[in-house]
Amino acid sequence: MKTSAWLRLIALAALAAAPWAKDVAAGEPTAAFEGARAELYKTVGDVKLYLHVVTPAGHKPADKRPAIVFFFGGGWVGGSPGQFEEHCRYLASRGMVAMAADYRVKTRHDTTPRECVQDGKSAVRWIRANAARLGIDPDRIAAGGGSAGGHVAAATGTLADMEEPGEDASISSKPNALVLFNPVYDNGPEGYGYDRVKDYWKEISPLHNITPGVPPTIVFLGTEDKLIPVATAEKYKAEMEAAGSRCDLHLYEGQPHGFFNFKKAEGKYYRQTVHEMDKFLASLGYLEGEPTIAAE
Repeated sequence: MKTSAWLRLIALAALAAAPWAKDVAAGEPTAAFEGARAELYKTVGDVKLYLHVVTPAGHKPADKRPAIVFFFGGGWVGGSPGQFEEHCRYLASRGMVAMAADYRVKTRHDTTPRECVQDGKSAVRWIRANAARLGIDPDRIAAGGGSAGGHVAAATGTLADMEEPGEDASISSKPNALVLFNPVYDNGPEGYGYDRVKDYWKEISPLHNITPGVPPTIVFLGTEDKLIPVATAEKYKAEMEAAGSRCDLHLYEGQPHGFFNFKKAEGKYYRQTVHEMDKFLASLGYLEGEPTIAAE
């Protein structure tokens, strides 16, 4: 592995060790945080993977609410669904069914980025397949995530392949919108994680799989992110728009990787990014009215 790539992996591993990043034990049936319920969405061998679901007040199975599923960051190495606890709580308060997914990672399951993407696609497919029981509109399912979790989310919206073998391909694993926080979406020779995916980087890199029909997307990135260059985000936006898809890019001056997390900067950028996420989702008809979180 190149020295620079190794240093970047160490940086992401450090993020995975943040307070919100306590790993959920493989197969753990209890919810990752208070107020959520655990729903089993996938079993691979003896590994059970759960979605941690927060529902709006008064939610009923007969409802057809919009939904979102978040994927945690941690370099495909570690991490926890708890990273997006506060995002789930906020969106549930605004009327969405909000979920944080567990998925296989290297430290717990000795997996590669390929399995991470497969699990992400499985999660979206499971939500859509169970939409009636969950009180969800199958045509208003968003996927979101941060860093490597942003890669997983972006991959569900861009990659034509990399599905879990044996699943019902007649049920789409493609979300209807994407919410990406400093996402790893260039896995090419100059991008992040190339050494780990070099044998199949063209298959797994969202930037290199943009085609017409990619879901509308919002991206949040700090200008001092040492892992995801601003130029990459600008190229992604240009490629999306060239393909006829919407891509809103929000840059935050002087901010590093992971700046958006709830516990960073006393929540300043959490509030700012969630405010913009709310407006984006409202523009798609997922939310109504003005954001209930102040930008400052």
